[in-house]
Amino acid sequence: MLVNKAYKFRLDPNKEQEILIAKTIGCSRFEFNHFVAQ
Repeated sequence: MLVNKAYKFRLDPNKEQEILIAKTIGCSRFEFNHFVAQ
């Protein structure tokens, strides 16, 4: 029998962490789009 499990969680970053998350996601998105375009 196959059992699927899922976990829900919520991030609650402070302002410094929000900035770091935004930079990381922005950079990752740029790299992904760059290589998809090739």
